[in-house]
Amino acid sequence: MVAGDYYSTLGVSRSASADEIKKAYRRKARTLHPDQNKSNPNAEAEFKKVNEAYDVLKDQEKKNLYDQVGHEGFNSAMSGGGQGANPFNSAFSDIFDDLFGNMSRQSGRGHADTRGSDLRFDVSIDLDEAFSGVDKRILVPTSVACEACNGQGAEGGAQPLICPTCSGTGKVRSQQGFFTIERTCPTCNGLGKVIRNPCRHCGGTGRVKKNQTLDVTIPAGVETGSRIRLRGKGEAGLRGGESGDLYLFVNVREHDIFQREGKNLGCTVPVSMAEAALGGEVEIPTIDGKRAKVRIPAGSQSGKRFRLSGKGMPSVRSAASAKGDLFITLFVETPTHLNEEQKKLLRQFAEMQKGSPDRGLGRKFKGFWEDLKN
Repeated sequence: MVAGDYYSTLGVSRSASADEIKKAYRRKARTLHPDQNKSNPNAEAEFKKVNEAYDVLKDQEKKNLYDQVGHEGFNSAMSGGGQGANPFNSAFSDIFDDLFGNMSRQSGRGHADTRGSDLRFDVSIDLDEAFSGVDKRILVPTSVACEACNGQGAEGGAQPLICPTCSGTGKVRSQQGFFTIERTCPTCNGLGKVIRNPCRHCGGTGRVKKNQTLDVTIPAGVETGSRIRLRGKGEAGLRGGESGDLYLFVNVREHDIFQREGKNLGCTVPVSMAEAALGGEVEIPTIDGKRAKVRIPAGSQSGKRFRLSGKGMPSVRSAASAKGDLFITLFVETPTHLNEEQKKLLRQFAEMQKGSPDRGLGRKFKGFWEDLKN
């Protein structure tokens, strides 16, 4: 792989499958998320590179083009202008947008785009909130339509006038020999309209800086790196233009008990030496706030795993009943701080064990030492 290309950014080979690319992205996203790397000033830039690489390699058409023309050729093609030129363009409009979205869409009306910029906002939630879904109130620094001029940019909300230089096209042409040169209109800066008396509050832009309070719903099943698209909640457009979109980047905090792997959860359950030897029943917490009982067979060892079906995480794209599983790993605790009576009983037990038939790993070790002696 060439250093700096999208494959090396994700740490995968060019022959990697779609599933391998997705898993590599998730690992990188968890590792490089700015919320988990506040001491690293380069974390956000690296996180954006990972998202850009995944956005291209997960789309089969973009990936095929990328493989054909290479990294430099692909970036040149994507920055060449026109609809769909930006590699972050998305065809999806769902609330849970799997791609980054249209980060630099053009209006296609022949003059400069007045659409507001798309914005990004990071939101962190707990694992139990990711399990059930959660409503969050967030404060987003952005630009909103100026109330004094109704977003038009002119004093008193007057309508802008058609630019007399370009007649509203936003472009002017000039003849140089056999060539016709087209350039942005210098009078209206490509907007096609001009304002005689700019609004004093917004300076003629039609928008002002303001913190916007939003109530958002984060669906159940989201993972770290998930992106939620909120249409029209980004930056207000220039002089009444279309507002951009807001992209929520979700970070799911690590849990004290459960470890997550996709839809499945795992947890380590400590049991006493007596419980492991004699067997019994232990009660464990589940992510939904309830408790479940697990029967421990006699003679269980550390590392033994049990599976509780349907006790894991839901999936955003699956039915509510289609949850993952909870995998329990036993950890047999060795007793400490024994009193004399307990020590005496353990010594007696150890003496009794000497006469017991050797089994499993103990028998293998005994055979190993005997071979060394011989």
